[in-house]
Amino acid sequence: MLILISISFFEEENMTIIATSSDNHFDVNKVNVNEIIDQQAAYLLSMNVDYYLIAGDLFNDFDETLKYISDLKKILNNRVVVLFIAGNHDMVKNVTFDTLETLSNESYLHNRYIDIPGTQWRLVGNNGWYDYSYSKQLKRSDEEMLRWKMNYWIDRKIVQPMSDVERFNLSLKQTDKLISEGKKLNKKILFMTHFVPSLSYIRVNDDNRFWNVVNGMLGSQKMGSLLESYKVEKVLFGHLHVKHNPVQIHETTYYMKPVGYGQKKYNEWTKNTFMEEWKFALQIINLK
Repeated sequence: MLILISISFFEEENMTIIATSSDNHFDVNKVNVNEIIDQQAAYLLSMNVDYYLIAGDLFNDFDETLKYISDLKKILNNRVVVLFIAGNHDMVKNVTFDTLETLSNESYLHNRYIDIPGTQWRLVGNNGWYDYSYSKQLKRSDEEMLRWKMNYWIDRKIVQPMSDVERFNLSLKQTDKLISEGKKLNKKILFMTHFVPSLSYIRVNDDNRFWNVVNGMLGSQKMGSLLESYKVEKVLFGHLHVKHNPVQIHETTYYMKPVGYGQKKYNEWTKNTFMEEWKFALQIINLK
């Protein structure tokens, strides 16, 4: 009996609890961050969370995103490790492409990895991007897609030194390198990105041409194919404001349950308040 209790206790002690979130959009949702951040920290601590992973889109301003991350860490006082990547909304103000690629910040996981002590798990991050391929049924050239984007899509505000296809290919190459290195060491991988890595989440509508074009700015199946080829165990992403339960494709499990918009015009919430919706959208992953 004593041996059984000892083994059970050992297993519990070596469980790592991951909380995941994306697309909080504090500014768009007109949230009082000074009030919410204390509530979020208290909830994470009450759930005994070890790592809080944020898959992008906190604010439409990178300075505000960094401030939120810094403030949350101070409140948590090192009791929870906070890691984030940038979504396209975070990129529209007060940050350059070079900064997004080179920023030295212990919480910023883009093109980096962190090993979870005492386990075989490695957390790998990449902001990601898109290559228009999810809109290929429209048979528009890259030039036409870019022209549409620069006229109608929020990403027109993001300045970059290369085309969208080149930017996605860079992201894919970076991810390939980090995943390959991890797998050579027999690491189990939890990969976090912002953009949609699987065609399974993309909807093509017969009567809504606007959103069929938007599909092109959502991500690329090439990312999912890469991850699945390495048999990456778990993938977290956001960007698409539709909540899904975890889905397993081949040997890879995908997690995507964004908070989204709670506006009169675009109400994607199922709850009455931001905090209720955040808790509902928060996904808890137990890693052994």
